[in-house]
Amino acid sequence: MDDQVAPGPAAGEVAEDGSIETSAHGRRLALSTLIFAVATAISRVVGLAREILARNYFGVQGAGINAFTAAFQVPNLIRALVADAALSSAFVPVFSELLVKGERKRAWRVASSLFWLMLLGLGALTAFFMLVAPFVMSIYGYHGHQQQLAVTLSRILFPVVALLGLSGIVVGILNSYEHFSIPALTPVFWNLAIIAGLVIGVPMTHSTTTQLYIYAGAILVGTVIQFLLPVPWLYGLEGRLRPVIDWHDPAVKRVFVLMGPVALGLGLINFNVMLGTIFAARLIDPNIAPSAIDSAFRIYMLPQGIFSVAIATVLFPTLSRAAAQLDWDSFRDTFSVGMRQIAFTLVPAGVISIVLAAPIVRLLYQRGEFTAHQTKVVAACLAAYSVGLAFNGFMLMLNRGFFALQRPWMPTVVALGNLGLNAILYFALYRVGPWGIPLSISIANIAGTGALLVLLRRQIGRIDFTAILSSFVRIAVSAAIFVAVSYAIWRSLDSALGRSFGSQLTSLGTALVAGLAAYLVSARLLGVRELETLLALRRRRTT
Repeated sequence: MDDQVAPGPAAGEVAEDGSIETSAHGRRLALSTLIFAVATAISRVVGLAREILARNYFGVQGAGINAFTAAFQVPNLIRALVADAALSSAFVPVFSELLVKGERKRAWRVASSLFWLMLLGLGALTAFFMLVAPFVMSIYGYHGHQQQLAVTLSRILFPVVALLGLSGIVVGILNSYEHFSIPALTPVFWNLAIIAGLVIGVPMTHSTTTQLYIYAGAILVGTVIQFLLPVPWLYGLEGRLRPVIDWHDPAVKRVFVLMGPVALGLGLINFNVMLGTIFAARLIDPNIAPSAIDSAFRIYMLPQGIFSVAIATVLFPTLSRAAAQLDWDSFRDTFSVGMRQIAFTLVPAGVISIVLAAPIVRLLYQRGEFTAHQTKVVAACLAAYSVGLAFNGFMLMLNRGFFALQRPWMPTVVALGNLGLNAILYFALYRVGPWGIPLSISIANIAGTGALLVLLRRQIGRIDFTAILSSFVRIAVSAAIFVAVSYAIWRSLDSALGRSFGSQLTSLGTALVAGLAAYLVSARLLGVRELETLLALRRRRTT
C-alpha cells in the first residue's frame, strides 16, 4: 500500500524537459512506475518459467498442444471483448472523474453496480459459450479426437472470462487510487498455481490428453486466486463494494457506452491473433505452427509486459484526470513522457530479440520434448514479432490516451483497419512459413501507430513530436551499440564455451549485461533524457 497517491490535480506533474521528477507527485509517479515494473517483471519471469515448464512437457509440435493453443485463444478473445482490460479501460476514466468531482459515494455505488452486473452478465455468457463450444472450435479445422480435445479444453477454460470481468472492476478501483503493485503481483500467484498443477499433476499420468486437462484446470484455479488476492486491499480505501445494482445511474451507462468501442478495439487485436492462428492451423502446419507462434509470443510479451504495460498503466489515471480537468498541457506532457519511456525500454529489447532470437529460444525452451528443429521455427517467429515490439508499446500508450479522453471509437476504427491490413498480409506472407504471421502483425502495428498519432494530434491540438522523435533517434543509436556489443560477445563466448545449459547461460547472460551497460553509457553520452527518471529515483532514495 506504500505506492498509494491520493487523487488530485494532474497539473505540474511533468517538466518541460520531459522528466517526471520535478514535482513531488511526479516523483511518486516515477516510483510507482518502477514498483509496477518490478512487480510485473517478477510476474513475467514466473510466467516465463511456467511456459518453459509447459514446453518441456509438451513442446510445440503435436496435435494435443496445438489443440490446447486454439482452445485457449477463444476464451481469451471473449475476455478481451467483455472483461479485464476492456472493462478496466472504460471504468477507470469514469470512476476517476467522479473522484475528481468529489462524488466518492456515488463512485463506489457505480463500482458496486458494475461488479454485480458483470457477475450476472458474464456468468450467463460463459454458460452460452460452453454450450456452443463445438461450433466455435470447428473454425480451426481440427477433426476427430483433436477437435473433441479442443472443445473440452475450451469448456474448462471459459469460466476465466467471468472471473477476469470481476477482477477488472477490482483492479480498476485500485488503479484509480494509484495502487499498482498488488494488482501487478497477482499474476505471480496465477503462474505459481499453474506451475504447481503441472509439476504435481502431469507426472501422475502418461496420457497427453489427461495432462492437458490438468494444465487447463490449473489455469482455472490460478484465475480464481488472481481474482481473490487483491480484494482485501479495497478495504483500506474510501468506500466498499455493496450488493446494489443501480443501472439508472448515467455513470453506469457511460461505462458501458465507453466499453463498447474499447472492447471492440481490444477484441479486434485478439481476434487478429486468433485469425493468425487459424491461418497457421489451416494453411501452414496444424501440428506446429499455432503453438510455435504462441511460444514466440510469450517471449515477445516479456519486455512488453514489464515496461510498456507498466508505463501505460501508471500514467493512465493521470491522463484521465488531466482530460477531466481540461489540462491539455499536462495531458500532452504526460503522454510524451510515456512514449519516450516506452521507446527507451522497448527499442533495445526489440533489436536484441531480432539478432539473438535463436540463442534466447534455445536457452529458454530447448529441452525435454522441445527439439532443435522447434527452436529454429520459434526463433524465426520471435524475430518477426520483435520487428514491431516498440510500436506495439506505442499503440498501447496511444490507446490509453484515447480512453482517457473518452474517445474510444478512434482506436477502434484503427484496430478495424489493422485487422483488414493483417488479413491481407496473412494471405501474402503465410507461404514463407509460421514467421510470416507475426511479421504481418508487426507491419500492421507500425501502420497503426502512425494512424493513431495523427488522430490524437487532431484531438489535442498538438503532440510533442520533436521531443519524441529526438529521443527515438538517440535511443536507436544507443540500441545499435547495444546489439553490436552483445552479438560480438555472445558469438565469441558461444564458440569457446559450447552449448551446454551453463555455457549458454554464461555466454548469453554476459553478452546481455555488457550490451546493456554499453546502452546506458551511450544513452547518457547522447543525452537521452529518459535516464533522468532513473536518476531521479536514485536521488530520492539518497535524500
